[in-house]
Order: sequence, then C-alpha cells, then structure tokens
Amino acid sequence: MIAIIKYNAGNISSVKNALTRLGYESIITSDSEEILNADKVIFPGVGEASSAMKYLSERNLDKTILSIKKPMLGICLGQQLMCTYSEEGSTQCLGIFNTKVKKFPHTELVPHMGWNNFSKVKGELFNGLENTNNVYFVHSYYAEINEQTTAVCDYIKPFSAAMQRDNFYATQFHPEKSADIGEQILKNFLDL
Repeated sequence: MIAIIKYNAGNISSVKNALTRLGYESIITSDSEEILNADKVIFPGVGEASSAMKYLSERNLDKTILSIKKPMLGICLGQQLMCTYSEEGSTQCLGIFNTKVKKFPHTELVPHMGWNNFSKVKGELFNGLENTNNVYFVHSYYAEINEQTTAVCDYIKPFSAAMQRDNFYATQFHPEKSADIGEQILKNFLDL
C-alpha cells in the first residue's frame, strides 16, 4: 500500500489520481501507524512552510516522517520541509536534506510557474529519461544545491530540482502534473 501523508497542504488529491492512473492503490492518511506500515510513502503539498511544520509537529507527524524506513517521496512543499530550514516563516524543518530553502530574488519573476528543464541528473528516479525533460513547477522558494542534489533546474539561479538521501527522495517539481515524464518518475519511485 502507498500512503500519501495528509498534513493540511494542497495538491494531495492530484497525487492520488496520478497513482490511480498508473494502477496503484493508495490511501490519504495522517495516521502514523498506516504511514510507517506502508510500502511507499508520498509527502506532497502546496502551501506555506511554517503552518505546515506546525501542523506536522502538533500531530507528531514530524517524528513519524523521520522514522520512515521504506522509500519516501517529497513533492514541492514536501521537498522543502525535508530540508533543514526555510526562509518562509523562518521555519525549522525536518533536516533530512542538509540544505536551506530560500526565497527567489526578483519578485516580479516569482512564482516560478510552468514547464522547465532539469539537468545534472542522477539516481533511480530518472531511469530511462533524458537530462532535458520538461517538468511542471510552481514555487516561490527553492532548495539550494547541495551534496544530495540529484537534478538541477535553472530559474533566476540554479536550485535543487530533486534530491535523495538514503530512502528519502524529493522533487521540487510536480511529477503528478508533468505528463508522461512525471508518470515515468512516479513509476520509477514506485518500482524501487
């Protein structure tokens, strides 16, 4: 079973719908036991960092996430919350990835919304894909490039389009909204 973490953030239904299209069953849950017993966990989200972290910590979901031993995929806000710190609301995050989340400069160009390429790709999420595939982004904050970066996007400045550490994977872009490329990335994750 695939658990999709419910934590007061948007975009969760579109992830469930993408999994259904791929032929996988999933549950949307905030129950720690269901999350820890799942074969795979997805941590999606569109929202604001400080209120999302507050929701997670009030329900001990922050500790649950850090205890996950199976493959877990963070998407968009999910990736950002897996970093050490976010400038959005001066938020201490989960610390899975050793990098900070910063606000894009040049606010007239923010949010970064729409299709963009990624490069410098490595890791299992990208099996069978070319380096310059278009994926869908919508965000105003970005994770800095670090030793756990597995794909880079350049918008205003280069940032982590994807990261991996041990069983934790994350994408700033939305694979569930990225057509065939996104479906392949999701399938690669689900096949881990």
